[in-house]
Amino acid sequence: MEGDLFLWLLAFFLLIALLGLMVYQLMCLVDLEFDYINPYDSASQINRVILPEFIIQGILSLSFLLSGHWVMFLICSPYLYYSVRLYMLKQHLIDVTEIFNLLKREKKRRLFKLLYLFIVLVSTIFGYYIWTL
Repeated sequence: MEGDLFLWLLAFFLLIALLGLMVYQLMCLVDLEFDYINPYDSASQINRVILPEFIIQGILSLSFLLSGHWVMFLICSPYLYYSVRLYMLKQHLIDVTEIFNLLKREKKRRLFKLLYLFIVLVSTIFGYYIWTL
């Protein structure tokens, strides 16, 4: 029972960290859109947190897989697949020269990720309550 509690707490804090990284990336893109920051700084700040985002998502999915929580692993796997696909195709970093052309697409992509992570967070919280009952 303590192992499941540790897993759900780990998942909760990892999801909070992922949500924080998404909000940070969105703030950088909004600052760029309103011309509060230059494109180089914005791209470098976003690119600096992309790899930790992928690592945290991998740890989260791997912990669900190794602990036998298959439903939660299946809920997390589309986002993990998307992240791995972006990394393998070398499309995970933002290019400084193309950031203004891709600004709307990048904002929509991060908003979709934020919504998806919020749904995963809610399902994690309710999943733990159902699991303990």
